Amino acid sequence: MKKFIIIFILLIGIVEAENYVEEIPLQKADIVMGAESYVEYLPLLKSKRVALVVNQSSIVEGEHLVDRLLRERVNIKKIFAPEHGFRGNADAGEKVKSGRDSATNLPLISLYGKHKKPTKKDLKDVDIIVFDIQDVGVRFYTYLSTLHYVMEAGAENGIPVIVLDRPNPNANRIDGEILNFNYKSFVGLHPVPILYGMTIGEYGKMINGEGWLKGNLQADLKVIPLQNYTHDKFYYLPIKPSPNLPNELSIYLYPSLAFFEGTTFSVGRGTDMQFQIYGDPKYKKREFTFRPVSMEGAKYPKHQHKTCYGVDLRSTLMDLSGEIDLSYLIDAYKNYPNKKRFFLKNNFFDKLAGSNKLQKQIKAGMSPEEIKKSWKNGLNEFREIRKKYLIYK
Repeated sequence: MKKFIIIFILLIGIVEAENYVEEIPLQKADIVMGAESYVEYLPLLKSKRVALVVNQSSIVEGEHLVDRLLRERVNIKKIFAPEHGFRGNADAGEKVKSGRDSATNLPLISLYGKHKKPTKKDLKDVDIIVFDIQDVGVRFYTYLSTLHYVMEAGAENGIPVIVLDRPNPNANRIDGEILNFNYKSFVGLHPVPILYGMTIGEYGKMINGEGWLKGNLQADLKVIPLQNYTHDKFYYLPIKPSPNLPNELSIYLYPSLAFFEGTTFSVGRGTDMQFQIYGDPKYKKREFTFRPVSMEGAKYPKHQHKTCYGVDLRSTLMDLSGEIDLSYLIDAYKNYPNKKRFFLKNNFFDKLAGSNKLQKQIKAGMSPEEIKKSWKNGLNEFREIRKKYLIYK
């Protein structure tokens, strides 16, 4: 498997976090997004009442998919918005309200508010659903769950679903414990590892093929594939996929650092270094410090206005076929003064991990190598399942 080693500090010289929306030279210009393959899907929308599942990442040739389809005279009836909302600026876990889009006056139906699955009423005037959202290839990233419930609602109501495929920035990484169904939640619905190495279109095929929809339903699913794409082709996301993944390094570290969300530690929400640092006010004897404050995408960050002592990972080398790094989590646990308060009592850590095993293994003093050995059989079995649904090499 081809490896890409990227020194993040060099990327800083190319593009600053606030200019993340600008295209950079590292992006392969020959990749054609599913949304750009108009000839493949526009005929399917002709004379149909269309619902779009989109957010700020749904950009096609420099404009939003909504605007492009309106110019093509597609009859868009409504927009379904996932976690973080249509504009992508709501906090993680923040309920998103329904309403109307100020630019187009189209109805906005939240799939992260009163309900996470389109209702029969939501779909009464819809003939077809188009899903176009950028994923990052991590099990607990909730756009996967939104796709699941959209497919399920489509299957229940006899409505086809089209997925416009996009590259996975973690496409060459397969690692982590397989989720135990006893720990199923909106941050993990399926028995897959944390890193699964598939595009969202391939993943949608797997949801269908493995019978994961309620009652073994099958969605009428069509994936509009990427062109000139393979899993080992590096793709730099031109737009933040969510408020607290501001750059490529944060996306790379996300599967390793997100475990901290189920602990007392902060991962930098409320700073401009989200998922590139971690720390806690009681994690003493660390030279690096940060102080979270309220900001867009993190209105009430953990340890707000408190000085956190921690670790700065912004000079990390990115091996884009690399594994999850458990050393950060284990080191933090070993050096935290009150281990009984390290893991939060809300069971969120276990939901992220996919079972209660990882917490027990850390408390037992197991090394990263010992823990990863316990994942091996499950990962081998998943790789065989994954092969059946791959569209790209």
